[in-house]
Amino acid sequence: MPKILRIIPLLENLLFFWLGLALVLSLAGERLEIPPVLQVMGRTHPLLLHFPIVLLLIAVGLFWVAEGKLKTAAGQLLLAGANLTGVTVVAGLLLAAEEYGGEALVWHQWLGLISLGLSILIYFYRNESARFLKLSTLTLAVAITLTGHFGANLTHGEDFLLAPIQSKETEFVAMEDAEVFRHLVQPILEAKCIACHKEGKIKGELRMDEIAGLQKGGKTGPFVVPGDLNESLLIQRINLPKDNEEHMPPKNKAQLTEQELEILQLWVASGASLEQKVTELKQEEPLFRFASEKFTVEKTYTFKSASESDIKSLNNFFRKVSPVYPGFPALEVSYFGTSAFDPSSLRDLKKISGQTVKLNLNRMPLGGVDMGFLKDFENLEELQLNFTGIRGGQLTVLSRLENLKNLAISGNELGDGAVTELGKLKNLKRLFFWQSGLDDNQQEELKKALPQTIIDFGFSGKGLLYELNAPKIGIEAAIFKDSIELKLSHPIRSTDIRYTLDGTVPDSSASPKYSPGIWIKTSTEIRARAFAQDWIGSDEATVSVFKSGIKAKEVSLRKDPIPRYKANGSITLIDGIKGKANHTSGEWLGYQLTPLEAEIDLDTGQRPIELTLSLLYHESAHIFTPEKVNIWLYTGTGWDKVPTEIPSQPTKIRETRFGLLKYPLPEKEFSRIKIEVIPVSKLPAWHPGAGSKGWVFMDEILLN
Repeated sequence: MPKILRIIPLLENLLFFWLGLALVLSLAGERLEIPPVLQVMGRTHPLLLHFPIVLLLIAVGLFWVAEGKLKTAAGQLLLAGANLTGVTVVAGLLLAAEEYGGEALVWHQWLGLISLGLSILIYFYRNESARFLKLSTLTLAVAITLTGHFGANLTHGEDFLLAPIQSKETEFVAMEDAEVFRHLVQPILEAKCIACHKEGKIKGELRMDEIAGLQKGGKTGPFVVPGDLNESLLIQRINLPKDNEEHMPPKNKAQLTEQELEILQLWVASGASLEQKVTELKQEEPLFRFASEKFTVEKTYTFKSASESDIKSLNNFFRKVSPVYPGFPALEVSYFGTSAFDPSSLRDLKKISGQTVKLNLNRMPLGGVDMGFLKDFENLEELQLNFTGIRGGQLTVLSRLENLKNLAISGNELGDGAVTELGKLKNLKRLFFWQSGLDDNQQEELKKALPQTIIDFGFSGKGLLYELNAPKIGIEAAIFKDSIELKLSHPIRSTDIRYTLDGTVPDSSASPKYSPGIWIKTSTEIRARAFAQDWIGSDEATVSVFKSGIKAKEVSLRKDPIPRYKANGSITLIDGIKGKANHTSGEWLGYQLTPLEAEIDLDTGQRPIELTLSLLYHESAHIFTPEKVNIWLYTGTGWDKVPTEIPSQPTKIRETRFGLLKYPLPEKEFSRIKIEVIPVSKLPAWHPGAGSKGWVFMDEILLN
């Protein structure tokens, strides 16, 4: 016992050490740079925190009921618990510096410090009045409980403790109100991702509990690249092998189901819209299928379902009968194959006429066909008769279809009686009537007859100009030694193809006109557009070509690239292999945290007069033009710096593309070249990831 008592002064002094260190770490905040050894200590926080909680609460309980020796024991427990609290608080502050933040962290952090301070205060004033002791220990118990509550919110989510007894109201969403992201994608993210990517716990600097966080992206790039599965961080991570440490969700967490995986991939492939409604999807799209299984359809049908045998007997190679939505009695019927169409087959539909709400007869030859069969389709809501050759007199039966809401009859010369017959369809909501043959007066007459109907007459095309397709550049991105022939073509032979090799946008007058036999003898970006009379000039076609007239003796990297973007190391820069327009292809050196620094050794007699850097640009993936490029030449007595212009930065997100930065070299003796390519330190304000560090990707250094 005496030996134990001898360490009490040491433990008492340690209390002030822990409190002081905790205050310093708290005030330092985000300015802290935590070395790996201390990161390990910080990650012991979840392991340590249970011990001081137990010791402090036992001590609090003893102070309320104990006297004499038990009170002495309570003081010793409090001393041990306070020291463990100090260790736990310091470990927690080290852990918080890694990837945590937000309001919950602030409460957890300062309540932990208050608990530490209170435990120290109570220990040294434990022999004061009983009233002080009971009030202070009660306050400590409350502080410990609140600290644990906010800590649980950080690791397990909001209201983790009370979630099982809270009422959960299932949201029933009508199909017409459902949104792809909000109702299909976001629930998956909330169930499988947000626990580690929310306020208070933002792993990889990616916050997923708010739209702004998704748009900003994370430490390694954008959350998704709309329409690009290969470039989207989300798709890359969820498709990694489960044992890969970058696989998401982590292997110890609930994994995505096959359906959830497919929904996320389909969402990104379709453009990753945050606002698209489910009803804007085509019904044949897989995303629509998933939605139809999940959401309620606002319209309900009271009629009985057709028999499965009737539906099966009507399906063949030229006619498809299927439910509008899975499990619903309403049917849609579509015909295919103009040459195989038999008008008598329309009478076969009588057995399902009461269940058919959509009928598609587009391009079936209906001229002269008796349309009286439609009188039995009392629930028909949508009828498509585009390009069928139908005449106005055949439309008489339509006035008997009281539930008809949408009618499409484009591409038919209906004749004079059409306006009269169509004018009787007072319940019609939409009428599609392109290429109707109606003059302006007839169109106005029909509009007056159907004031509640949206009528789409299409457009006449008079006075409109159409845009040409971009020309085709017949050479791929290539590295050449001496020269390469320029090959341009366009499917419309009467077009003029204008091109530039100086980086400017081609126009129809000042830019040179293409003709065969043009040879390129320097690294450049080929930019070409097509022009023709009465047409709008085309978009640009671009391809970069790279001349490498001098092969360096050797190149070395002074700083390593990011490990997953290391390609073949330094040899990548002089191997003469042009990288693909994809930064994950394994052919690019990628830098973000440090500049790319390389030294090039030349063979005796080599005198390059130009240095060209071959780069990749992809703003969506945070890959930008370098912020600055520095070049030095070794002349035998020291390094001479070469003046270089600051590269111009992009002003909007563009497609993935190659980039060239050319720098003239002075005509003097030198044997080595040193370059420094500095990534953008902060992405501009217009970028979704504004403020994040940019990337530099390079695959070749070309000397000429």
